[in-house]
Order: sequence, then structure tokens, then C-alpha cells
Amino acid sequence: MIELRNLTKTFGDFTAVDHLNIQINTGEFFGLLGPNGAGKTTTISMLSTVLLPTEGEILINGQKLTRKNSSQKRKLSVITQEYSMRQDMTVSEVMEYQGRLYYLPRKEIKRKTEELLEFADLLKYRNRTVRHLSGGMKRKLMICRGLMIDPEIMLLDEPTAGMDALSRRQMWGLLRQINDRDLTIVLTTHYMEEAESLCERIALIDHGKLDTVDTPKALIQELGAFAVDEFNDGDIRSSFFKTRQEAIAFLSKIGEQATLRNSTLEDVFVERIGSHLMKK
Repeated sequence: MIELRNLTKTFGDFTAVDHLNIQINTGEFFGLLGPNGAGKTTTISMLSTVLLPTEGEILINGQKLTRKNSSQKRKLSVITQEYSMRQDMTVSEVMEYQGRLYYLPRKEIKRKTEELLEFADLLKYRNRTVRHLSGGMKRKLMICRGLMIDPEIMLLDEPTAGMDALSRRQMWGLLRQINDRDLTIVLTTHYMEEAESLCERIALIDHGKLDTVDTPKALIQELGAFAVDEFNDGDIRSSFFKTRQEAIAFLSKIGEQATLRNSTLEDVFVERIGSHLMKK
């Protein structure tokens, strides 16, 4: 279990993360969602010990996470937004280098390289240099590299940023398979569909503060499972209803310039977080 207790990070007079209290269960696929500047990446940076908290603490299975606690840090693997690999290395060389960093035996490095590249459908590209990989393939390689040390927790900061729709869907399948191995995954993403599809629970964060934590399904049900969109001079106004019958009854009263659909996590985000932003 990961516990964030009053986790806070300030930079001068600016508070990026403001007393977060969150529990993430072992083996859970957990999402951190929020607008730009909400504190998601700062939270991931503290979980990876790149940044130290100004206040509060992070516990992993009851033990405080610190930079000096190497056994705790080894449980974590971080996949950043940026491609952090040498462009002139081959796929196999990237994996071998990662294994050597952690003093794995040569036979173990070879075995894991083949197993992980096969798992991610990259084995046939093992001799290709990083600069000649597609963006999706680079992301997969970063995940394979992160799995080399058999982590218990994987931190994913915008893992599908810049991917096309097909590559993103393929990545979703890979991440589901990884989570099926009982690996705890903490994900930040701007793609609401991605979070709704992958995450068991999500935390909505706004200006560094926790808004709510719940399952995507529960948040959608709370808002209203059905939405009616009204179109007027280029503007869209959405109304939400608990039942389809209520939505249809409302739709029948407002004319033709409207549609009925299922509500989504994006609706929840816009209603809960977007409305706050518009007021500020």
C-alpha cells in the first residue's frame, strides 16, 4: 500500500501540492487527474524521490520512503513523459544497460530482455536503434526497461502523450497485462477516456488540493449516467440525469437541437474541475 500523508510541496511562495492524503492499494491501477499545473507531475516526482516533500510523508507498506532507503526505492519504477534513452543505442543495448545499472547477472539480463521484449512485441526490433523507433515503440521500450528490475510499483507520467489513437489503444492493452501481474500502477494522464478505461479508482486534483477519490463508475453515477447536450449558436450546454427516462423526458421538451448520450469521466472532470477553473 502507498500512503500519502499531508503530502505538500512548495516552491517559494507557490504551493504545487497542498496536503494530499491518499491511500493506494497494493495491485491497484490508480489515476491522478487534474488540469495543467494541478500538481500531478510534482506528486509523481515526490513518489520517485526526485523531489523531497516540504511537509508530510510517503509510506510504502508502512515504511517511510526516503532517498536513502534503497530497498524501498528499488520497488519503484518510473516512466516519465520524456524519452530518457540514448538515441544511438539499440533496443537490446538499452535493456542490457538497465540490467547492469542494477548489477543483474548477465544470464538474467539476457533472459529478461527476451521475455520483456517479446511481451511488448518488440523482440523483432531488438537490433534497431532508438532513434529509428516510432513514438509508441519508444514508450513500450521505456516500460520494458522499467520492468527489468521487477518493481512492485510503476509510476506512469503521461505514458501515451503524443501517441496516435491506435498506438494508445495498444499501450492500454500492455498496461492492463502489466497490472494483471499484481503490479501497482499510478498513472497521470490528460486523456479522460484512458483513465476511465484503465483505472480502478482516480483522484481528482485541482491547484494541488484533493477534490475527490472514487471509482470512475461511481463518479459518473453521481453526476448522472445520461447526458443531454443542447446546441445553441455554437455553444453546448449539457444536462445530466440519473435515468434514461428522465433524460428522454427532458429531451422531448427542448426541441431538435439536442442529443442524448451516456455520461463519461470527461463530463465529471469538466463539471467538477472545469467549473472551478472558470470561476478563477
